[in-house]
Amino acid sequence: MSYPIKLTETEWKAKLTPEQYQVLREKGTERPGTGIYNKFNEKGIYECAGCGTPLFTSEQKFSSGCGWPAFYDNIPGAVERHEDRSWGVRIEIVCASCGGHLGHVFKGEGFPTPTDERHCVNSVSLKFRTTP
Repeated sequence: MSYPIKLTETEWKAKLTPEQYQVLREKGTERPGTGIYNKFNEKGIYECAGCGTPLFTSEQKFSSGCGWPAFYDNIPGAVERHEDRSWGVRIEIVCASCGGHLGHVFKGEGFPTPTDERHCVNSVSLKFRTTP
């Protein structure tokens, strides 16, 4: 895949923490319940920790009890979906600007949200910016 923001692996390693690099660039997963944004409820924008692209709003976040931040949708055009067969069949979500791995999206779980989707996102993939 080709993304607008292109860095070498050396540049990514210099820019990101080891944990961010493992999740964003190597498609890792943080342990459930450990992420800073799992039970975080301030008003603002969640941006890609790799490139700063706005991905999700606090209005799209909901409590799913899954152990990771959950969003029912993303900011239009900010996230791409790809089939992921690494563990069954899932839909991976990545930043549309840099290709950084965010997590996975699950459909039809019955959550009372407008989309009936759960974007299960690693906190380490995100940065939060408060909005007024």
